[in-house]
Amino acid sequence: MVAIRSSVQIELDGTVGVPPGAQGIVLFAHGSGSSRLSPRNAYVARALREAGIATLLFDLLTEEEAANRANVFDVEFLARRLQAATVWVRHQPSTATLNIGYFGASTGAAAALIAAAADPDVRAVVSRGGRPDMAAAVLAKVTAPTLLIVGGDDAPVIELNQQAYAQLRCEKALRIIPGASHLFEEPGTLEQVTRLAIDWFSRHIGAVVGQRTMCA
Repeated sequence: MVAIRSSVQIELDGTVGVPPGAQGIVLFAHGSGSSRLSPRNAYVARALREAGIATLLFDLLTEEEAANRANVFDVEFLARRLQAATVWVRHQPSTATLNIGYFGASTGAAAALIAAAADPDVRAVVSRGGRPDMAAAVLAKVTAPTLLIVGGDDAPVIELNQQAYAQLRCEKALRIIPGASHLFEEPGTLEQVTRLAIDWFSRHIGAVVGQRTMCA
């Protein structure tokens, strides 16, 4: 367990895992009503570590902040917390040299894209059932290769992701998982998400530090 100190001098609980030989780390931005204990994000994070990629699961909000529903949907606020966690990662001896990637779910995906748009050193973003439309104002500024993953039975969110995909100007991909709902609870669907995420992050943050996959 680690304590991440934000710019306003509060501490956020988190768990960092660094497998031997890791060259990249993925920071998780959970969605509304969730936390670092999200079983779906924990599943993906465990698989990433098994693939040699470090992970950081952390709470974007304190318990008191999370009790205010306005904070849960304030993606700009959540993005600032993700940026604070990124600064923390870059100052820890075990993670300072690792390439950075973001994995966002629901509103956390918008926060990840906003944070990535402000930081050209972020190497990759993956959105699971995300709301990238909530980051519409900055989508054209995102340079990190971005993968949008949506459930095939999540029709409203598919449309929102298609709209966001059209606005992205970086290397990008949109993958729709047949038979999956918003939370990817159906058998085998989260495994598909995980395989796509591992492939994307392995390609874009598994490279030697200092190299960068450029946007198309």
